Parts: sequence; C-alpha cells; structure tokens
Amino acid sequence: MTTPEPEFIPRGERPPPPELERLTALSYLLDRAFRIPGTQWRFGVDALIGVIPGLGDVVGALVGAYSLWVARQLGAPGVVQARMVMNLALDGIVGLVPFVGDLFDFAFKAHTRNQALLAQWLKTPHPVRRSSVLLLAAGVLVLLALLVGAIWLLISVVQWVAAL
Repeated sequence: MTTPEPEFIPRGERPPPPELERLTALSYLLDRAFRIPGTQWRFGVDALIGVIPGLGDVVGALVGAYSLWVARQLGAPGVVQARMVMNLALDGIVGLVPFVGDLFDFAFKAHTRNQALLAQWLKTPHPVRRSSVLLLAAGVLVLLALLVGAIWLLISVVQWVAAL
C-alpha cells in the first residue's frame, strides 16, 4: 500500500529542481573548479577564458546567461532576474579591463552569486509568477552590448599592434 502524496509541500522542503542542480554544476565549473595549491583560493573556467582579451569575458557572460534562462523557467520574480543580470553585466564590463578584470574574475564569481540568488529564492515560500519577457530581453541586450564592446576592443588592439 502506498502513502498518498501530501496536498501541499512547502517550497523550502522540496528537493531542488533539476534545472537548479544543472546550474549549480555549471557555476561550480565556471567559478570554483580549481584551487590554488596551498591556499583556499578557488577559480574556474570563467577566470581562465577571461584571460583572452575582450572576447573571453563575453563568452563567460554568454554562458552565464543560462542562469537567466533557468530563472525564467522556474518563474523567478523580476527583481531576482534583474540582480542576476547585474551580476553578469558587472562581471563582463569589469572583465574587459586588462589585468584588473582578470583579478576581478577570481574574486567576484558572478555565476556562483546567481546560483545562490536562485537557490535562496527557491527556499522561501512565495507565489510563482512568470517574469516579464522584457526583462529577459534587457538582459540579452546587455550581453550583446558586451559582445559588441569586446569586438570593438579586439579590433582596436589589433589595429594598434599593426600600426607598431
């Protein structure tokens, strides 16, 4: 004899959805997969590809856009998604600055922050609403602006080196 399913399980007591588990694995790979021996400092693939001038940080931000898609699928409110966009934008914009951006990638860990925002939101009881498509579009526009900026920076550097 099977026990009947309870009619209501508080959201904080449910197992995490598979989308969040995939996002957790991705954020670990991007932000914390490697440790500097003898220290507690961790870094991930995002910091490694961020070393590629201009383009590396844009690629990291575009891969990080997956967290926005997961937030949208889970029905996260606009304020959570907006903070996630801001984390990615800050990581991408500061990452465009040579050397400073690389150090920032080691410390800021935008992907881990976004995963934590989404996990925290899932732990608290709340009504589920679909977020605005406009907010998602704004996030995509920010990421596209980062891509255009990186391409412009890369072209400028190549022209400068060619002029030497």
